[in-house]
Amino acid sequence: MPRMMKALSTVLTALAALLAVLTSGAGHAAAALKDGDIVFHTSRSAQSVAVQRATGSRYSHMGIVLLQGGKPYVFEAVSTVRYTPLAQWTARGNGGHYVVKRLRDADRLLTPSAVARLHARTSDFAGRPYDLTFEWSDGRIYCSELVWKLYQRALGVRIGELQKICEFNLSDPAVRTKMRERYGDRVPMDEPVISPVEMFDSPLLVTVESR
Repeated sequence: MPRMMKALSTVLTALAALLAVLTSGAGHAAAALKDGDIVFHTSRSAQSVAVQRATGSRYSHMGIVLLQGGKPYVFEAVSTVRYTPLAQWTARGNGGHYVVKRLRDADRLLTPSAVARLHARTSDFAGRPYDLTFEWSDGRIYCSELVWKLYQRALGVRIGELQKICEFNLSDPAVRTKMRERYGDRVPMDEPVISPVEMFDSPLLVTVESR
């Protein structure tokens, strides 16, 4: 009998330990993403290093979460502006790491009608080609420009302040190489630009998930 009780005690202890592990992991489950959430990751594209060094940011790509059929998609500017399933989008990032941010006043600002306006304004940009020269026009669109303009036009919210190309770190060798490749000797130093890091650091946003 003592041996049986000891064995039973050992089994119960093991089960308790397993339950503790499972319970602790539950607290780290992925947050439920909502319409309007903004996602950031480190792209593995050819220009990612130059963007990171020019802007001083870990993150070089971003998009906006919009639900379709209850499932999260990322509306993003890549080769063209399009919807990408969230799992596919996160898998493209370096190490699968990504950060999700949300409007600090999301409960007040992202009403059903506001969300409907975000969805509706995607038609302004869907299918547009990616902008390799970061111009502030709608003919071609880059990632942070897309999210900034979508929020500004649908909700009147400016997430981050516009800068000029001349304000970035243009002395880094990787940046200089990309600049020559894209512009030659005619760099539009006064072109308005919105960078991923300017939006990432905006006080209008709070982090809801980092994985």
